[in-house]
Amino acid sequence: KTLMVLRPYQYFAVEAIYERVKTTTKNGYIWHTTGSGKTLTSFKASQVLVTLPEVYKVVFVVDRKDLDYQTTKEFNSFSEGSVDGTDNTKKLVEQFNDDTKLIVTTIQKLNTAISKQQYLSKMEKLRDKRIIFIFDECHRTQFGETHARIKKFFTKNQLFGFTGTPILVENALSVDGKKRTTKELFDERLHEYVITNAIKDDNVLKFSVEYVGKYKQKDSANEIDIEVEDIDKKELLESDTRINKITDYIIQHHHQKTHSRVFTGMFCVSSVDVLTKYYEAFAKKKAEGKHNLRVATIFSYQANEDDNNIAGCLPFDFEEIDFVDFDKVAEPQAVYKLQTHREKLDKYIEDYNKMFGTKYSTKDSQSFYNYYNEISKRVREREIDILLVVNMFLTGFDSKTLNTLYVDKNLRFHGLIQAFSRTNRTLDERKSHGNIVCFRNLKDATDEAIRLFSDKDAKEEIILKPYIDYVKKFNETYKELIKIVPTIDSVDDLPSEVEQLAFIQKFRELLRIKNIISTFAEFEDVDLQMPVQNFEDYKSKYLDLYDSVKNHTEKEKTSILNDVDFELELIHRDEINVAYILKLLATYKQASQAEQEKKKKEVLDLLEGQTQLRSKRQLIEKFIAENLPHIEESEQIESEFENFWSIEKEKAITQLCEVEKVNQDKFKDAISEYLFSQRLPLPNQLIDMLEVKPNLLGIKIARERLKNKIIEFVNTFIEGV
Repeated sequence: KTLMVLRPYQYFAVEAIYERVKTTTKNGYIWHTTGSGKTLTSFKASQVLVTLPEVYKVVFVVDRKDLDYQTTKEFNSFSEGSVDGTDNTKKLVEQFNDDTKLIVTTIQKLNTAISKQQYLSKMEKLRDKRIIFIFDECHRTQFGETHARIKKFFTKNQLFGFTGTPILVENALSVDGKKRTTKELFDERLHEYVITNAIKDDNVLKFSVEYVGKYKQKDSANEIDIEVEDIDKKELLESDTRINKITDYIIQHHHQKTHSRVFTGMFCVSSVDVLTKYYEAFAKKKAEGKHNLRVATIFSYQANEDDNNIAGCLPFDFEEIDFVDFDKVAEPQAVYKLQTHREKLDKYIEDYNKMFGTKYSTKDSQSFYNYYNEISKRVREREIDILLVVNMFLTGFDSKTLNTLYVDKNLRFHGLIQAFSRTNRTLDERKSHGNIVCFRNLKDATDEAIRLFSDKDAKEEIILKPYIDYVKKFNETYKELIKIVPTIDSVDDLPSEVEQLAFIQKFRELLRIKNIISTFAEFEDVDLQMPVQNFEDYKSKYLDLYDSVKNHTEKEKTSILNDVDFELELIHRDEINVAYILKLLATYKQASQAEQEKKKKEVLDLLEGQTQLRSKRQLIEKFIAENLPHIEESEQIESEFENFWSIEKEKAITQLCEVEKVNQDKFKDAISEYLFSQRLPLPNQLIDMLEVKPNLLGIKIARERLKNKIIEFVNTFIEGV
């Protein structure tokens, strides 16, 4: 029931297709950059076209690997029941023959419907009907026999393709000695919206591309450094030493790249054999206690699964995954390799099953497909830290929570842009860009791809500036900040909200720059002119102002700070929670008298500096002062704290309901609903909670106050506990 409004470029694309169908029988394609909302645009075009009386049906075609749980859910939210998620081709044939105007199907089922003898009797009579086919991400599924088969079968077909990275002459592959381009398959381009447009419009993010690696080899008696761009020997690229070093590098920097695992990462490698080496290196180091990252993997174990210089563009048909005919594989070595890869994958899936309590395997295609879907979901929900892949997930997979791609494979053209674009979906203030960490020199390939898919001068708009530029910008902004507030204490002396607003805006600018800087591997605090403690102290004052504005809604006076976005996501750190504080308190209890004051300050500083703990500070201080001295064993701290917390929570509910004259049962119900659905009560539900109803003028103030009380209660007693 949510109103969805198309962006201008989406509207013009839909309009272009509509006019094309209404006035011609020609095909066409839309070039809208990856991450700009192609699926919504193409689906909307399908919905609009069914209103034309001359059109018999509109068939919206996706590749099966894109029709995962999330995509199916989104399609069905656009038009309920539009997606049949099964492999049942019979249902598709029925839709072609009944009054269903808009069909959503997979390329695999469509191919089966017009190829298999059992369906042809029903499909033959539709040959001369005017049917419009719209292909989402057309370049992944249309460069083969299926495209020609559809055109040959339906004599009045009209085909439209959507792509984020079209196949142009420069990046086309030769098939039977001939280069096949998007234009050749779909005729002229009807509308374009390239990556530079999307970045300018804040629809996608820029990339930070980092090249890592220096290797040594013996040359006569001298040992010389070889830069990463000179490395092309397979035995060196796949050596255990190199793979171990890269694994260590990722372990060392992953927290930094993902803002302490607020985001997730993907690691694409050149082949399944290399992937197994990396997976086992991560597993070995985890068993040794060197990291606690949740690493998962998925790959095809069919023939031709490796890179083959068409990175990210191999189609993957789940319907065929279980039917590799080993008798038809010519070389015994190839048979052994396929069997080995499948055994490895089953072993890795078993690791996944242990981690998440599931029961997946490669024993049948449906189980493997479900595994694929669940991995998609867990990456989006940040339950997997690093997903190891060869080709899968490098195209079509959208996750706002994924911000880092590690690369140890050769990428070019559309494969490179598609892979990089897994990281640049917008989310919130913390996600300022997508991180690309290359362990091969892809600099020329990156420049070439940017030129091809935008223009030759677009690099500065797509790639982040060098680290030193952001350091310079931070230091300049710090100088501007201390002109407004020369000392920490001077924040308290700002004469009016106008000066407070200036401080808030300038410190927020520092936060944004620091958020970018901190993801660079070379980042060191000493590069910044602002001392670390000063940054923390100013941050505390910034949060004090936020607290005062948050509580301002109880007053009728309007504040100019009410509409300021403090962007607290830039300060939030997920790993600092109450459990973390309790661990510190355990060490506090064991410390000598001299150490206890130092550790107490450490705890209090953490409470002050973390947005999600500030609301808990008073209670935790009370526990430290009143309860902690009477606890004899460190092991008792956690259970004693839980008892203390439960008592304080009930006291807080009773007190709040008495002061606000709120029905206690209704308040508890509102808390439960908020925790379950993340939705606050509706305005009339908030007023219904009050035992004494306010007058007409007081309703708005009462609603705001109650809404803030619910959020404040959850922040204090539930979130981060």
